[in-house]
Amino acid sequence: MNIHVEGLVAIVIFYLLILVVGIWAAWKNKNSGVLEGADRSETIMVGGRDIGLFVGAFTMTATWVGGGYINGTAENVYLPGYGLAWAQAPFGYALSLVLGGLFFAKPMRSRGYVTMLDPFQQLYGKRMGGLLFIPALMGEMFWSAAILSALGATLSVIIDIDINISVIISALIAIFYTLVGGLYSVAYTDVVQLFCIFLGLWVSVPFALSNPAVSDIGVTAVKQLHANQTAWLGKIESSDKWMWADNFCLLMLGGIPWQVYFQRVLSASSATYAQVLSFLAAFGCIIMAIPSVLIGAIGASTDWNQTTYGPIPPMQRDQSDMILPIVLQHLCPAYISFFGLGAVSAAVMSSADSSILSASSMFARNIYQLAFRQSASDREIVWVMRITIFVFGALATSMALLTGTVYGLWYLSSDLVYVIIFPQLLCVLFIRGTNTYGSVAGYIFGLILRVGGGEPYLRLPPFIYYPGWTIEEKVHHVTKEVEYLVLQRFPFKTASMLASLLSNMAFSYLFKYLFESGTLSAKYDFWDAVVAKHSAEIMDKTTLVNKNIIGLNEMAPVKPRLSVTLAATFTRKETLTEEEDSSPESPSHENQ
Repeated sequence: MNIHVEGLVAIVIFYLLILVVGIWAAWKNKNSGVLEGADRSETIMVGGRDIGLFVGAFTMTATWVGGGYINGTAENVYLPGYGLAWAQAPFGYALSLVLGGLFFAKPMRSRGYVTMLDPFQQLYGKRMGGLLFIPALMGEMFWSAAILSALGATLSVIIDIDINISVIISALIAIFYTLVGGLYSVAYTDVVQLFCIFLGLWVSVPFALSNPAVSDIGVTAVKQLHANQTAWLGKIESSDKWMWADNFCLLMLGGIPWQVYFQRVLSASSATYAQVLSFLAAFGCIIMAIPSVLIGAIGASTDWNQTTYGPIPPMQRDQSDMILPIVLQHLCPAYISFFGLGAVSAAVMSSADSSILSASSMFARNIYQLAFRQSASDREIVWVMRITIFVFGALATSMALLTGTVYGLWYLSSDLVYVIIFPQLLCVLFIRGTNTYGSVAGYIFGLILRVGGGEPYLRLPPFIYYPGWTIEEKVHHVTKEVEYLVLQRFPFKTASMLASLLSNMAFSYLFKYLFESGTLSAKYDFWDAVVAKHSAEIMDKTTLVNKNIIGLNEMAPVKPRLSVTLAATFTRKETLTEEEDSSPESPSHENQ
């Protein structure tokens, strides 16, 4: 193995910079939030709720601009038959941030939640909150594993360093500064990392464009000049339009219900700031994707026979997913490729640390504290967070090293977030009258319909064949192995999400009617979802009981107050009067 010493030195300097910034951010903000009366654990999760526009915009953008984002965008533009038309992530995630800012950021921030799972536990109870934690955790963990795996592969391509060593070192650095400073360290390092991504990729693009092996990308956008390569603008075949729309909806709507996003929303100094940060991040996602698009176009416009890579193009070596580091290595001078390498490393760390912190926050608060140890001290919660940051970081690192199906696991888990959590979020924030019975039904319907469609990247065969399904032949160019995969052209992911939403509403109203009409006795409401819906466990209201069947018209709303009950953990003092009318469960709405 011939390690490039210059590249290794550049990576070491970059990692030291990130580590110093993370430790400095932790030291600078060690007393933030605590002086105002907030718990230390809450400060680690959402800062002191004082993240400003500059840092907030950078860290919100870094939510999605990771190694998978910049590598995946370049890959889709490069792939023959796909092109820019199928590079959906930049516009899909940008729109998800816009929609999140318009509809979700304000109600979540104004009610003073600490994690994305808080409203679920508040309305559906701790058990349902724990059930919804599973797809949320899977999404964060497999996302971290996938981008760490991408980083290891990139480093191995450019500087010939062992993939396992690169993954472990990168993960340890991200885990360490996240342990030390929580959200503050993650947010401040995101500023440096995003700057490195932007600078590193833009420095590389002019050199790659000017390489003699690269044809005019304006010509190759619409015309094929090289064998086995099509125009990089791409097109959408009529037979694929529903599948394209399904994937786009997945990115646009499925990009909202993630703890990494709401962690930034809930750390903003106000609900209005949370909205503004979302809009700024949407713009940032588009800007940060431009160099990746250009690098993908450069890869599609290159005569690889004229480069040190060799006559066989990356696609025919099954290395399309590595087109970005390949372009950096073979079309740019060595010292320039190291700038791009720093960009990829920065992108990975900016997403990995966020996902690890998000998963730990949900576990420490929603599982450990609210479900099992409501009497736990703040110091205990802090230690639980630190332990889970290390454990989840180690698990993500292990998955990145040991499994060859990490991307398939990420695709499936992100689909489950869209299919299960997104409709549940719509219900708890905007649809009155849903309850735990409907939530469970929506969870089951969404899970069955999505998993039933199969997952080609995991070689998971379907047991539900949706209309328009076909058999697709996939040839592995290196091994010459031929796979036959079931391709679902029907928009079954969005259909599963809608089925989950409708079943939540239908079963909620059904059980509400059955219990309130007396068709079912109150003793069968074993989830306390209708009869005792507004009990002290899940609602901070007083319930007047004068018979066995309790109807909603018998609920007497009272002024919210801080207490030692579970409901009190969802309300911060400074948000009791802030935009109170925005909450559908507030007393003012009950009286309307």
